[in-house]
Amino acid sequence: MSPDNLDKWVEEIQKEIIDEEIKRYNKYIVELLLNPKNWGKPKDDEISVLHAYEGSCGDTMQFFLKINEGIIEKANFITDGCGATVAAGSQTTMMVEGHTLEFAERLRPIDVENALGGLPDDHKHCAELAMRTLHRAIEKYKIQSS
Repeated sequence: MSPDNLDKWVEEIQKEIIDEEIKRYNKYIVELLLNPKNWGKPKDDEISVLHAYEGSCGDTMQFFLKINEGIIEKANFITDGCGATVAAGSQTTMMVEGHTLEFAERLRPIDVENALGGLPDDHKHCAELAMRTLHRAIEKYKIQSS
């Protein structure tokens, strides 16, 4: 197979994989999977609190929050989970940045799921993992700050 044919074949396979993921989830979730927002650990001096949590499926997620006077100024995450977990973590960070701790504490998994345009039944736990990690990070911050 020539290099040109190999490149074309790889492009076709990648497109097939992405098309299958869009069928399983939706275009927005796949976009967040391929280009997650707020992915990665920030510099230590930019973190007010970090918390890691393991979900029921074995996926882990960490949240890194920069909090100033009760406002979440910056939210980052990392996960070793599937595409739906990446999308849920990314969506959660976007939903809480610039908002109060109280706002973030009121968020529920269904809010993340709705913002993502829905999740398949076998991946609803991904939004739950994001929310539990976020809420426990906030609890940890409040204990550290008191």
